[in-house]
Parts: sequence; structure tokens; C-alpha cells
Amino acid sequence: MYLVSSFAFTLQALAGVMTDRSFDNFVTVLAGWVFARRRTITGMITAAGVAGKRHHAAFHRVFAAARWSRDALGLSVFRLLEPWCGEEEVLLGIDDTLARKRGKKTFGVGMHHDPLISSRGMAVTNWGHSWVVLGVIVRVPLWPERAFCLPILFRLYLNKNAAARGRRVYRTRPEMAVEMLQVLCNYRKNKRFHAVADSAYGGASVLCRLPDNCELTSRLTLDARLYMLPGMPTGKRGRPRKWGERLPTPREMFSQRGKRLTLRQYGRRDRVRVIETLACAHAAPRRLLRVVAVEPLSGGRTRQAFFSTRTAAGAADVLAWYAQRWSIEVAFHDSKTHLGFEEPQGWTRQAVERTAPTAMLLYSLIVHWFVIEGHRHYRPAATTWYVRPHASFGDMLATLRSETLREQLIAWGLSGPGSHKIRQTLQNLAHLAA
Repeated sequence: MYLVSSFAFTLQALAGVMTDRSFDNFVTVLAGWVFARRRTITGMITAAGVAGKRHHAAFHRVFAAARWSRDALGLSVFRLLEPWCGEEEVLLGIDDTLARKRGKKTFGVGMHHDPLISSRGMAVTNWGHSWVVLGVIVRVPLWPERAFCLPILFRLYLNKNAAARGRRVYRTRPEMAVEMLQVLCNYRKNKRFHAVADSAYGGASVLCRLPDNCELTSRLTLDARLYMLPGMPTGKRGRPRKWGERLPTPREMFSQRGKRLTLRQYGRRDRVRVIETLACAHAAPRRLLRVVAVEPLSGGRTRQAFFSTRTAAGAADVLAWYAQRWSIEVAFHDSKTHLGFEEPQGWTRQAVERTAPTAMLLYSLIVHWFVIEGHRHYRPAATTWYVRPHASFGDMLATLRSETLREQLIAWGLSGPGSHKIRQTLQNLAHLAA
């Protein structure tokens, strides 16, 4: 089994990261990844049709022992996505997700918060891997109004027990996020980047360590302490003031006069009242922020507060940037549902740190292929009860499968009376199977 030639051409952009032999095995695994029911290495090489032709250890070694860099692979994918990035700045999404696992010998496993089964009143933990992911948020030419977050860089978070077992230095998730930002920002020093993340990545450990060419938009707690910039030296003896004059908290800002906006975000239309100001947070007393307090007037949402290091931006811009953060949650859902992000069973350090991220890199590559080439072959389901305005990722994956099968059917070279009907029947069956 080999993937359709247009997708294989896309993969050639990644060839410089590995040796020729490793890359050939990697492409074979990706072909099986697209078609396999369960995304284990043996399951993928069986789906690719190479089981028994080459020893399975050769494909395990691609992830467990071969010499290639996960960051270099992600940066190669970023180069493919650069034409879709904004000219002024590149919007980035940062978040973490849980991959549930079983077994105690797997590297890096531990108990982590499980947001899917937790509630506001009860936090539930689960056994598995916690991944910190950085993705590029783009608006593709095919659907300018639709935002995609395409993952490119990954870090495996180890809780303190797992770090001790692996004899590794414990690092927090925000520290890992900053490390990935530094990798990307140093890779393109002449570009401006803008990271969007939830409140877990909006504290001092990220805000005070941002690269020079990177901005940040995140959430604030309603009781956050806000200050003016520290004033000029007074000439008096003693240590200069670290913080300026105290300002109202976001909760106290709601008593002030604001302005009303109509927002079209998250697929809905809401009316809100916003109050904005320039202030410094307690964690970063010398970093001026645009603070926006939001009071919903419709939709049933609660009061919230946001900030951005882009101080010249308005409240509507800050809220629009933060709303695009949701696209990384969509990427997590589709990678787990359609590409088996949680299914690989490698247990050594390199196998763990490389195999699962490949599922999300494949997600980015499939979206890229569909926008460039695959949409020409997309056949939406002819149903009257459910009409999708855009192709879902499941549709993109099905199109890649059907086109791969169609190209291989054409390669058979069927000819003679009735060959057209045979070919059409096989293509229809392939489309249904995909």
C-alpha cells in the first residue's frame, strides 16, 4: 500500500530530516496509519501490506532507535504551512492534552488531570501521558472564515513521580511551552509570533520569558491584582518601587462604564459589555498589558477577563484572538478520534516521545493536502438530514483513502469491454470503505 502521489509529494518536504532508509520506512508507516483500524506499529504495517515482507523490527526502530529530531520534523511541517501564515505575525495555539495509557513500564506515564470526565465540583485524574502541544493557527484559502490549528511541536510532561523514575529534571508545562516558543521564534527570527493560550499558560513563567519576537494573549482571573507602570525614580533613599499605583481588579472594573459589542465567535452571536484598560499584572510589573473585562448580555456565559501584550489592540481584537484558541481543541479531538493519538504502544523513551506526536503531525499534513489538492476530489455525502457547510477532518481522511485506492485501481490498467463499469464499481466500493 502506498499513498496517493500528490500526498507522497507533500511528504518529500520532510525527507531531509531522516536517512533515506528511515524515511522510506516512515512513509510506509504513515500509509498504514491512514488505513489501519488500530494505530500500533504492527497494525499499521499490516494495513500497509508489508507484514511478512520485511521484519517488523525495522519499523519499530524508526521511532525507537533511528536518529532524527522530532523538532526538526515539526519545523519541516511548519515550512509547508508558512504560505498560509499572516504577513504581519504568525498566530500560535498552546495547550496540553491527556493520552490515556495502561501499564506501568511505559516511559513517562503518571496520574494527570482528565478534563473530559472532570466537573467543576470534582477533579478526576487518569493514568497516561500529558502532552504540551504548540500549533500554528491558520486560515486557509479554501475557507477564509475557518481557523485550523495545525500542531507542529510537542513536549511530554512528566509529573514529579515520573520525572524521578526516569531520572530527569522536573519541568512544568509552562516551562515546556516557553521552550517550544523559543525553538520556533529562533527558527524564524525575522517573523513576529503571537501565542494564544488559556490561563494555565498566562502566568509569570510564560509572560516574563517570552521571546522578543513573540506576543501573548490569555485569560486573567477576576481577582487579578493590576498596577500602573512603576514611576520614574524619585531620588529618595531606598529600593525603587517594584509596582506602580494599584488599579481596580477585573471584577471591580465591571462597575465602570464600558461599551457594548456584538461578537460572532464559537459559531454563535452574542452581545457583551466590555471594559478595557492598560495595566501591569502582579507577576510582570514592568510588562504593560491590554486588559479586557467582558460581561455577557446574552448567551448565558459568565463574566471573564482577558489580557494581551499587544497593547495597541482593541477589545474586539483581543477577544477574536482568544476565540481562535478553540481550534487546538478541535485538533486534539480529531487526532484522537480519527488518527489514534492514544493508541501507539511503544514503551521506551524515544518511542513514546516520537510515535504519538506523529499522529498530530499527520493531522497537519492531511489538512494541508486536502486544501491544496484533496478538495478537488471531495464527494460530500448526499444526505438531506445533515448538511455540513465545510468538509470535516473525517471527510478529509476519507478523501485521502479513496483517492489512494482510486489511483491504485487505475494503475491496474483494466481494459476491454466492461472495464469502465468494473473500475467504477471498484471506485464506489473504495469510497464507501473509506
